[in-house]
Amino acid sequence: MKNPLYYQATEYDCGPTSMLNAISFLFEREEIPPIIIKNIMAYCLDKYDDEGEICKGGTSGIAMKYLSDWLNRYHKISKFPVSCEYVTGEEVTMNCNSKLIKCLDNGGVAVLHVQFECWHYVLLTGTDRDHVTLFDPYLYDKPFEDRNIEVIHDAPTRMNRRVTYDILNAEGDGFYEMGPKETRKAIVIYNLDFKKDA
Repeated sequence: MKNPLYYQATEYDCGPTSMLNAISFLFEREEIPPIIIKNIMAYCLDKYDDEGEICKGGTSGIAMKYLSDWLNRYHKISKFPVSCEYVTGEEVTMNCNSKLIKCLDNGGVAVLHVQFECWHYVLLTGTDRDHVTLFDPYLYDKPFEDRNIEVIHDAPTRMNRRVTYDILNAEGDGFYEMGPKETRKAIVIYNLDFKKDA
């Protein structure tokens, strides 16, 4: 059974919530080992804010990379069929041969670092001709002025937004833009039992 995807509980936990959503999207509830949930929460929320308060800076790229490496090691020792790759810089793009598009087209998901009035993590779950489908864990009740951002209300196990490729690829600081190429980061994640052929 697939659970509905989660919304974050605080202003700061978009990183672990998006990683939890990645696991919930890829695996049945009955298949998920509880140690994965424990370690997602243990390794994330590692950043300090400007006043020096721990956790209020959210989750660093280093923590996401460590979590990705841990999941790969866990696969090796337990045979749980998860595979991750931490991707940075110019490799993080929504062009046709990019690692993100290949992952989404082959049945995987990607946790992506984007702008949303501040830096923020969301889960990419699929593509169509003009859009990327994603689940944003931040419960946002204001309308989007940009018509290229569509709010979805009826797919709680898959998405709550459809966003054009142009928005994600943009290098500015608008909603869901990935920003400058040199600062980009993402984790691509597969369920190896259901990974499609390229």
